[in-house]
Amino acid sequence: MKHGVAFRKFSRTSSHRMLMLRNLVTSLFEHEQISTTLPKARDTARLAEKIITLGKKGDRAAHTRASAFLLQPALLPKLFGTFAERYATRPGGYTRIHKLGNRLGDNAPRAILELVDNPRDLRWEITSRAIGWEMLKDKLRTHKPDAIVNKGAEGAQEVVEAESAKAIGQSGILRPKTRWNLQKVLKFRDPKAPVELSQKVGEYMDHLLATPLVTQALHEEMKQKHPQSRVPRNKAGQIVPGETRPALSLSRGALGHRRPPPRGPVLSMKTVFGRKYKDA
Repeated sequence: MKHGVAFRKFSRTSSHRMLMLRNLVTSLFEHEQISTTLPKARDTARLAEKIITLGKKGDRAAHTRASAFLLQPALLPKLFGTFAERYATRPGGYTRIHKLGNRLGDNAPRAILELVDNPRDLRWEITSRAIGWEMLKDKLRTHKPDAIVNKGAEGAQEVVEAESAKAIGQSGILRPKTRWNLQKVLKFRDPKAPVELSQKVGEYMDHLLATPLVTQALHEEMKQKHPQSRVPRNKAGQIVPGETRPALSLSRGALGHRRPPPRGPVLSMKTVFGRKYKDA
């Protein structure tokens, strides 16, 4: 049994492995979102959380240890200023890992490692789109699309504030999983966060409402200019409100075009070689 094994070896020497992890942590603090393999992301997240904890302490010893670890001294003000202020009330969990499928070539599992509540927070974006989709779906039950387009995304802020205050088990417009994500992304943010999230929800609702109208107008214009051309289809998995196509058709998307039939009769190898032999 192995004891005291804290990190993976990555088939590297100790110096090479530690330098690689230091480089990944430095890139994470610089860009606040990086893409790497899943094992590297997990070990990088452990080190990054320890360095952010040093940034929250803010004393001279923490500054010395952080400056000895990071490869870019220019990131120290960001660590002891921006990150310390952002995560002042958060007790831990400063990083988040999103799985990104497998890499082409060696089939290694990929992942996106990001800092929580960064300007490009993926969960923030996904939650806002989920709220917009479910709000629009609820409105389409009682209103026509034309009426929703004229009114716009009204009531988004009220829905966000009401759903974020509900307890577990209460019913509402949002699904329980979406409500749980909403409460999680707003838990440690500033009081202006519901307003910003409501704006994103409204923008995505407007996008969903405008997509079928713009697509239909473009299709009509293309048919008039090029009657013989094919109308482009949506991408795989893309769906618009009121979509009734089956799941198999949606999964195909733009890849669902069938190849045109071959010109002329299809000849087998036996027929081809037989003709060559006969002509000879």
